[in-house]
Amino acid sequence: MTTAAIGGGDRADARRNRAKMLTAAGAALSEQGLDVPLGEIARRAGVGAGTVYRHFPTKQALLEAVFVQHLDELISSGERRMAQFAPTQAFFGFLLDVVEKSHKRGHICDVVAADAGWPHPMLTASVQRFRQVLTALLHAGQRAGGVRSDLRPDDVVSLAVGCASMLAAHSDRSAGLRLVQLVLDSLRPSVGVTERQAFRDDLGFRREPVGLCADCGATLPPRPTGRPAQYCGATCRQRARRRRLAG
Repeated sequence: MTTAAIGGGDRADARRNRAKMLTAAGAALSEQGLDVPLGEIARRAGVGAGTVYRHFPTKQALLEAVFVQHLDELISSGERRMAQFAPTQAFFGFLLDVVEKSHKRGHICDVVAADAGWPHPMLTASVQRFRQVLTALLHAGQRAGGVRSDLRPDDVVSLAVGCASMLAAHSDRSAGLRLVQLVLDSLRPSVGVTERQAFRDDLGFRREPVGLCADCGATLPPRPTGRPAQYCGATCRQRARRRRLAG
């Protein structure tokens, strides 16, 4: 066997080991959080601890690599959807991919957000590519008329992060996905939850005019149906009637 063949085999082994370590790290971090030791990741990957340290000398380096891999998978998903589906279907399918594949990666996102040294160059490139794909999908969906025209890429990112957190916090996955779909439906151009007239019971969002009793001037409680009340009770109603008859 030639030296070149040996060298090529070594590089292939290194790539396979790296892929196994990243897969193991992603699963371990999702299950156990940031405190999972590198030794546990090595055990899951079926490699020695020294192999992990050769590839990732610090846990921060490993976290960056896991997050880059995660973003790259989402980028590939978005590109496939753009090529295979209609614009609106591609946009909403991509958002569901982002939510479903990200809801267990909150620990990694927390580290990236908290460390002033992030993002590193490799992660920066993946973040930029992710935003480019998301923006292209958003604008294509808007041009097709299937996505609200007032949405911006930052809005979509924030909503996706919120949906992922909501899904992670929900004990019933199917119920959590239903809530996610309700949120994503609000991104369509039909009447959405941000339009107040769509609420049938929106006292928390709209202040009704305050009514006053026509006799004593007391504040009247709102009535859910029918004509607004004129009097606060039977006594005031009878007193006002007697005044009208006397007049």
